[in-house]
Amino acid sequence: MSILILIIAVFITAFISGVFGMAGGLILMGVLAMILPVSAAMVVHGVVQTVSNGWRAILLGKWIDWRILGIYLTGSAMAATVLFFAAFQLPKPWLFIALGLVPAVIWIPKNWLRLDAGNPVQAAICGFLVTGLNTVAGVSGPLVDVFFVAAPRDRRMIVATKAATQVVSHLVKVAYYIAPAMAAGALPQTHWLLIAGPLAIIGTTLGARLLEVMSDVQFRNWTKWIVTGIGAIYVVRGLLLLTGN
Repeated sequence: MSILILIIAVFITAFISGVFGMAGGLILMGVLAMILPVSAAMVVHGVVQTVSNGWRAILLGKWIDWRILGIYLTGSAMAATVLFFAAFQLPKPWLFIALGLVPAVIWIPKNWLRLDAGNPVQAAICGFLVTGLNTVAGVSGPLVDVFFVAAPRDRRMIVATKAATQVVSHLVKVAYYIAPAMAAGALPQTHWLLIAGPLAIIGTTLGARLLEVMSDVQFRNWTKWIVTGIGAIYVVRGLLLLTGN
């Protein structure tokens, strides 16, 4: 039953990711954290999101800002180096709370925090912070958005470039958690990937088509409220787990 839930969740979240980028990954991470140990949830989420984001980056390849991506990789590499020397894993209640609080960054007033991935230094900082947060909390899409909202950008450029950056961050996450997940024997059987992989691609493709008919204003408004609602649910879930409910 858990594998069926996982496969359904992969398709739905891939579709949502194809439209809004980060929202799908946030949903999937929460579903996985409910049915798998933390290390296994991180690995499965990383694999699925690598496929989903990778396919989305291919579909929207002409919209990728390669300059931003290249600088982002520098920061991501620094974060991966730091993580290599650290051994850290959030308990499940705090994982849900962290997941729920991540979307709060998109509500920071623009005049409080003026970040722009178009700035080389800030693009590197983005890579470092996003890769680190993605490894610790499992998702980091809202934080990526903070670096993209400072300047007017086409929604397709935002989704495409974010997808490319997230492929890197998720691969780092998989590398970080794969050993403890395998040692605990917590990973689901690999044959589910034969179904989940194509479903992630199909869902992402359908979502990308919906993205094309949305306006930039609709994209930003819907994204903000969807991830905020999901985040609130996760915070409540984490608090209930802390109290033993």
